[in-house]
Amino acid sequence: MDTSEAVSITDTVVQRLEDLVLGELEPGAELPSEAELAARFEVSRLTVREAARSLQARGLVETRHGRRTVVAPPNAAPIGGYFTAAVRRDPRQLLDLLEVRRALEVHIASLAAGADDPVALHEADIGFHASLAVGAGNQLLRFLIEAMEEPLRASRMRSLRGHLARGGTVEDVIEQHAQILDRVTARDAKGAAAAMLAHLEQTARDLRAAFTLTGLQQDERA
Repeated sequence: MDTSEAVSITDTVVQRLEDLVLGELEPGAELPSEAELAARFEVSRLTVREAARSLQARGLVETRHGRRTVVAPPNAAPIGGYFTAAVRRDPRQLLDLLEVRRALEVHIASLAAGADDPVALHEADIGFHASLAVGAGNQLLRFLIEAMEEPLRASRMRSLRGHLARGGTVEDVIEQHAQILDRVTARDAKGAAAAMLAHLEQTARDLRAAFTLTGLQQDERA
């Protein structure tokens, strides 16, 4: 068997295992044993093991010590890994990430303002934006915001430095969040979206100022 044929077989097993995980099993359910899967797919146990590792790398399954592989609950880890790697490779991509936030969080603020359960929105500290996503009631949007949380830790510090350099204050930043929360709790979807957009546009200006301070060049964006 040549290398290309072996890869093709593994890819096929990955696809069939993915179909099993996503189409037949619930999160937390155990996968059949390697021997059972090898017999079902008519491949070696090594091929099954390689396919399971592929799914594990994508966050679809997880292996617990001394137990069988289980279906992982939905999580943002794979997307978060990509975002983290992207901004570590080039910090200027924080501005690209901000555009993703603008596309998501303006909509999230609008959804959260119309949500039936505002209780989750009162976590207005470090988890402010994540709480808005929870309150919006859209799991996929919440995962995307969670995925950006780690790479944006540095962004928040950097944008604050830029904000202060431009003559702003910490109180300004707090007030921006207060305005968003005020519109959300008032169930004003349009006002919440506008407040979030204004906040993210301010953050973009602060990031550009911070990049200027550190000598990183970034093309001006509209």
